[in-house]
Amino acid sequence: MDGGDRGCLQLAARRLHVGGEVEEQGLRTGLIVGSGVERLAELGEQRRVVTRFGPVELAVIELGGVEVAVLPRHGFAHTVPPHRVNYRANISALVKLGVERVLATGAVGSLREELRPGVAVVADDFIDLTRTRPLSLYEGPRVVHADLTEPFCPELRRCLVEAATRVGLEARDGGVYVCTEGPRFETPAEVRAYRAMGGDVVGMTLATEAALAREAGLCYAALCLVTNMAAGMQSAVTAEEVVEVLGRLGSRVVEALSEAVKLIPAQRSCSCLRRSGLGGVK
Repeated sequence: MDGGDRGCLQLAARRLHVGGEVEEQGLRTGLIVGSGVERLAELGEQRRVVTRFGPVELAVIELGGVEVAVLPRHGFAHTVPPHRVNYRANISALVKLGVERVLATGAVGSLREELRPGVAVVADDFIDLTRTRPLSLYEGPRVVHADLTEPFCPELRRCLVEAATRVGLEARDGGVYVCTEGPRFETPAEVRAYRAMGGDVVGMTLATEAALAREAGLCYAALCLVTNMAAGMQSAVTAEEVVEVLGRLGSRVVEALSEAVKLIPAQRSCSCLRRSGLGGVK
């Protein structure tokens, strides 16, 4: 990262009111982990980061020979439902720690017959159908218009695809993630509509994170593990089914994250930071 990019991230930190300058702690990579992978955060030193949007509990661990911040999206005890996650605080906390790249995980339902449970989809686009969540890190008087032509970092996506393949997961390079409000599962009619819109998988979290990460000037990509066929494509959708698949493949996802962390280039060559809209903020 050159001096201009570093200055832009410092600017993001100040404008997010997360404590002034970025705290230089060598934590260039952050993981936002979801259902079935939260136990990864239990392996490290727990920290509390205070942001203008609220406090965040996370951990710092060594993964793939690299020190990384691990943020359990739903809390250490998995007590926060998707529509109540403090997404803005989570992203702000990672900025405060100096994180530049974010790898995320998420359990998803499949909208396509060919995407069966166990497939790991590395999404390249999303459709945001959430309704009540805060949409921006910036609430005025400044306005930021982030460019989401490539909502997921292509550089990190390549790392995830290669890493998932290395550890034996069936990886799908690309796919449209439909983000719903949750916490309920979808109806069959909604699933048909999402498929007609071009969706491939459906979840409840990643679009919100991806948009806020872009505003903050972070690179962000996600490994979406298919845990079930969506409503109407099987007789019923249950949380137990999701848990079973995560229990069976959760360790493989952790292995993929470890491999992906090692594959991340030392310098950013993507356009994520330039697309953040921060350059136009006064």
